Amino acid sequence: MTAARAPLTRDVEVVNEHGQRETLSIPAERPLTIYVDRREIVTLMTLGALPELLVLGYLRNQRLVRELDEVLNVTVDWEVNAAAVETRHGIADIEARTKKRVVTTGCGQGSVFGDLMDEIDGIRLAPDARLGQDELYGLLNAIRLQETTYKSAGSVHGCALFRGAEMLMFVEDVGRHNAIDTIAGWMWLQGAQGQDGDDKVFYTTGRLTSEMVMKSAQMGVPIVVSRSGITQMGYEIAEQLGLCAIGRAINKRFICYTAPERLVLQPELAAERFPPAAAG
Repeated sequence: MTAARAPLTRDVEVVNEHGQRETLSIPAERPLTIYVDRREIVTLMTLGALPELLVLGYLRNQRLVRELDEVLNVTVDWEVNAAAVETRHGIADIEARTKKRVVTTGCGQGSVFGDLMDEIDGIRLAPDARLGQDELYGLLNAIRLQETTYKSAGSVHGCALFRGAEMLMFVEDVGRHNAIDTIAGWMWLQGAQGQDGDDKVFYTTGRLTSEMVMKSAQMGVPIVVSRSGITQMGYEIAEQLGLCAIGRAINKRFICYTAPERLVLQPELAAERFPPAAAG
């Protein structure tokens, strides 16, 4: 794979409410057209932080490539804003499989191919996966302390993968779908597929739509946490899968929408305060 990381922000001159000029950082946004075996698949709008992982995760979550060893190489070239993927045996029935698309409510070109939802009955999440309220608060504190593009430039979504309160991976992009696909690509490379997602927790700053819930479940992750809320379809899918969906999670507050049996409640912790962030 290439390592074609692009600048994440750009400085621009703006005028504030006082009529004063100042320099402000804004997040980068650039198109990335994915080609698989020289066939154009999709164009994603992305921050460009980890494009190769984004491509791998997109192919995995769309179920276009089932096994990592089917991918020979991923080459990203920002001069032409393209990612070229070469597979070992090609993608069977690629025209038929990419013809039917459903545009989702997500930002950042979120979309699923039509048969994605057909696989919901085949998903099995770890029945014994649990998250303690103390671990949830530790997770939220780790997010609070994380240095982010959002803090300096705004206008991006962040996603993270945790084991309990331990952050394993953090990524930002202009769309939350791109961010979760990047994490899926990282998990794939790390070998964290299927049952290896059992002890993981997925965090997103975006709302839990049907596609976000489905992608988390496909990654084998049984617990998802969002700073935002959940949609009706996201709720129904999470409930069907037995996936614990926790939303509006900020500081000590949260709402557990589904599978509350996966959350080990410790209500007394809600009255405590986070320690202040270290200076420097």
